[in-house]
Amino acid sequence: MDVTKKQGLYNRLIRLNPPQILALGFFCLIVVGGLLLKLPFATKVHISWVDAFFTATSAATVTGLGVVDTASTFTMFGEIVIMFLIQTGGLGLMTIAILIVWVLGKKIGLRHRLLIGEAFNQTNIGGLVKLVKRVFIFSICIELIGVIFLSFRFIPEFGFGKGLYYSIFHVIASYNNAGFALWPDNLTRYVGDPIINIGICSLIVIGGLGFTVLIDIWYSRSFRKLSLHSKIMIIGTVVLNVIAMIVIFVLEYNNVKTLGNLSLNEKLWASFFQGITPRTAGFNTVDYGGMEESSILFTMILMFIGAGSVSTGGGIKLTTFVILITSVLSFFRKKEEIVLFQRTIKMSTVTRALAIAVASQILILAAVFILMLTENFSFIQLLFETISAFGTVGLTMGITGKLSAFGKCIIMFVMFCGLIGPLTLVFSLARPAKQKIKYPSEDVFTG
Repeated sequence: MDVTKKQGLYNRLIRLNPPQILALGFFCLIVVGGLLLKLPFATKVHISWVDAFFTATSAATVTGLGVVDTASTFTMFGEIVIMFLIQTGGLGLMTIAILIVWVLGKKIGLRHRLLIGEAFNQTNIGGLVKLVKRVFIFSICIELIGVIFLSFRFIPEFGFGKGLYYSIFHVIASYNNAGFALWPDNLTRYVGDPIINIGICSLIVIGGLGFTVLIDIWYSRSFRKLSLHSKIMIIGTVVLNVIAMIVIFVLEYNNVKTLGNLSLNEKLWASFFQGITPRTAGFNTVDYGGMEESSILFTMILMFIGAGSVSTGGGIKLTTFVILITSVLSFFRKKEEIVLFQRTIKMSTVTRALAIAVASQILILAAVFILMLTENFSFIQLLFETISAFGTVGLTMGITGKLSAFGKCIIMFVMFCGLIGPLTLVFSLARPAKQKIKYPSEDVFTG
């Protein structure tokens, strides 16, 4: 009987499609992480099972939302578990798995290549193993440079051992766009520090661009030769970051709870930092609980947009946002084709972008509605928390640790959906239907 059950379970597992395997893989990673964080030697104080699994989910989904203070709650072992979850979640479970298979000298078959294609959003399975190797090498090199750079701040301040450890922890967190920090107030103590601002923000931007963009930049060496995706990501990132910095600087200039009491130099650094981190990073050098409502709304828009596809960030993705905006502008201009950088966007790509945006909004609104029934916080606070979870950002208005156990579970589910993407979740649950009959078309009044 046991053999029959095992055989049945094996048959069900091998019939899973790539989105289902990816979702199951990340779920297992979170479970293992939660169990490790609940071990007695992983914490300095007692934490509940919900808090352990919340922290594991936040780390594996590279979010950074915390229900407990990382430094005062977890031992070095617990912090190393968190770093491992962040690195695995950021690089991608399939990247780590394929590298292990490759190191062991095993053959990487068609099924594994299909999984890599799903994880890296690639339709052509040729050269995918080489892509995985490049992603890993690029990431390790960038993180090593980041550790050296941040060491110039942390080693003089904390000594060699602790300073190096702090550098490694925050480099892994920032490159993978996870807002975990080893201080209760995050990075507010470094609001005007050039090394921290430049180092952390550079890692956030590089990680948020996406692995395929980084590899494209390395091998193309010319903007003209870059792919359309890379061009959109680079230009979009620069434009959004500059706009965000200016908006935050103007809106918060006289707010004594954020920038008001800072010097002009510190205001510029704080605006620069807060303009970059909402796009899925989660670090902060000012208190978001004291921000103006206009700034909060603007930050939520940035969190919803997110980073790039095949990156360490979340959100609906910058390319999705750009395609939707461009398609709307093309409609108003009565253009039949949607063109970007002298390239026509396929209608299937526009439809996919629309599906991502709509599915994401439905998920966020449904989660906020449920939280409004169970939690005693304002609509803005709950919406901010939910969008932060969906975008795997990690910014909070200070309510994460005050949520009920049920509320934390809802946020955990949203973080999980934000990691794998709403379409991957839907595709993993839905059965594909083949349309055998074509029906006549008819106009429908809209607007």
